[in-house]
Amino acid sequence: MICDIKSLSADALQYQFRDWNQPAYRAAQVLEWLYVHRVSSWDAMTNLPKAVRELLRANYSLQTLELVRKQGARDTTQKFLWRLSDHALIESVLIPANPALYGEASDRHTLCVSTQVGCAYGCKFCASGLEGWKRNLRADEIVEQVLAVERWHAAEEAKVSKAQPAPSNKLPESSNRLVNNIVIMGMGEPLANYDNLMQALRILNAPWGGGIGARKITISTSGLVPQIRKLADDPLQFRLAISLHGATDETRNKIMPVNRKYPLAELTAACEYYQKRKERMITLEYILIAGVNDAIEETKPLAKLAQLLHAKVNLIPYNRVEDLDWERPTEAVQEAFLEALEKQNVTATLRREKGHDIDAACGQLRLKTERELAAK
Repeated sequence: MICDIKSLSADALQYQFRDWNQPAYRAAQVLEWLYVHRVSSWDAMTNLPKAVRELLRANYSLQTLELVRKQGARDTTQKFLWRLSDHALIESVLIPANPALYGEASDRHTLCVSTQVGCAYGCKFCASGLEGWKRNLRADEIVEQVLAVERWHAAEEAKVSKAQPAPSNKLPESSNRLVNNIVIMGMGEPLANYDNLMQALRILNAPWGGGIGARKITISTSGLVPQIRKLADDPLQFRLAISLHGATDETRNKIMPVNRKYPLAELTAACEYYQKRKERMITLEYILIAGVNDAIEETKPLAKLAQLLHAKVNLIPYNRVEDLDWERPTEAVQEAFLEALEKQNVTATLRREKGHDIDAACGQLRLKTERELAAK
């Protein structure tokens, strides 16, 4: 399979054009078509000579995601189910403006991005791994989730304004970036697809690419210790979130098999190393599951860990998954857990209803759709 052009860096593309004895500015033209105008075909690159377009067509693919299904929540959270070129399904979730969800200021529009088809890590509460792990996403498939959501948004805006298409001999007007924050916590374990993930994030971060600041990109992991240390040594200032969900080995072992390989002591040491290298606050993600990790007693080790790491805690009420017996705690239990953390001088937030009514937990819409298709 030939390489998709959205997996290339600017330097690699410039080298290719030099190899073709083409002027260097051709690479800049292509990058503008890809990341400013978000075109989905070679023929749309109308200021490139036909011969150059044919060279590109012969040497690279330009694949896009097919929108299979979309759900929109009452709070305007949008969930997208995409079909890849091999017919596998993945999900992305667009989360609307939310003060300080992951960044320092208002997040405006945050896109939750997938990195794998399925997941091999088997967290007991998660839908992503119920059908097992299929494969890693390529760098271009990670990048394309952002571009595909922005194409969808541009099409919706055009419907509203009844905009006419630009003449074929003119560059289309570019719109402001819809996605200005990215959280890598969709389907899959991001750090298990480390090389493709980092290539994609460099493209999304680059001024010639997505133009999204490194500090507006958060990578979540269930606790892959070697990769956390590797990420700490990377020069880019991506944020780190730990999918913790339990602040003792006893609790994590019940629901997160990864903890048996990398127990809390090792995970904590890796986080301390990351923080020393980056000098950035870590977020501890904590899904509240009724009767599993929502007791007030659980706040004590959680507060101790948060204070040790100078981390903030993001509490997330569990989203119900078909075929799993877990339940979300009552609102009173959620609020009491938050209050107990705050009394221990922990910076904590409680996410309230972002997509609960659209199966927004990782892998739910994919699982439901795959089962519907299999039943036909």
